[in-house]
Amino acid sequence: MSTTPSTRPVRRTARRAALVVGAGLVTTAALTGAAYAHVEITPGSVPGGEDAVIAFSVPTESDSASTVAVKVLLPRNKPIADVATTPMPGWTATTTTRRLARPIQVEGEKLTSVVSQVTWRATGAGIGPGQYQQFALSLGPLPDSGTLVFNAVQTYSDGTVVNWNEVSADKSVEAEHPAPTLTLTAPGSESGKATGSDTGSGKASPTEAATTPTAATPADDNGSGSTSATLMAGVALVVSLLTALLVWRRGRPVPVATGGTSSRDLEDTKA
Repeated sequence: MSTTPSTRPVRRTARRAALVVGAGLVTTAALTGAAYAHVEITPGSVPGGEDAVIAFSVPTESDSASTVAVKVLLPRNKPIADVATTPMPGWTATTTTRRLARPIQVEGEKLTSVVSQVTWRATGAGIGPGQYQQFALSLGPLPDSGTLVFNAVQTYSDGTVVNWNEVSADKSVEAEHPAPTLTLTAPGSESGKATGSDTGSGKASPTEAATTPTAATPADDNGSGSTSATLMAGVALVVSLLTALLVWRRGRPVPVATGGTSSRDLEDTKA
């Protein structure tokens, strides 16, 4: 069934609600070993052609300075129609838009501009030495397949700036400052459906980071397994309720706004 422009606000509302749920996994924790040695995306893969909530895990590698700003540049060759942040205590988030050389059609609506970058700035101490923090974004709809490469710029309290923008031509050799990368699996793929699923890197998922910011160990019967299961069950329930609400809303007439839309200052870019 085709999607008309009037249904897009409904999908956007559901997407924002999913971001609130996903934001519950955002955390600041101490680094453990080599985990989060670089700016990385968790989960590392999601189903293509759908909406997704991801998080950029940003570590502070300095022994004396804190991270006070993080800027993420979205892929230019694969524009994403809808990008949303969520409130984070101790941080402000701003977005910058760019004009598209060629408009794109999304859910029956023609878009001439998209978000080009998101910047978080600390209002307090930032991310201290030996710690990392996760910055959540809601993105959608994503391309059907392929890889999305994001560039990240990390600014420290002593003025040091680190650019995470390198892509190694040799897959067996890791770049010194690799760009955060998101893999898009086949739509409906089980490998990308589990929030915080292990992507094979051996690093902690957002759920693991939020509950046990320590080195991974084999599961035992001390109760931590049941706690994690309860947490994931709760998240699954909320997501199910949101999905049911979305389906119910789609079955009802959706009012179309009659007022004019306000214009935005758009960033001129190369064709």
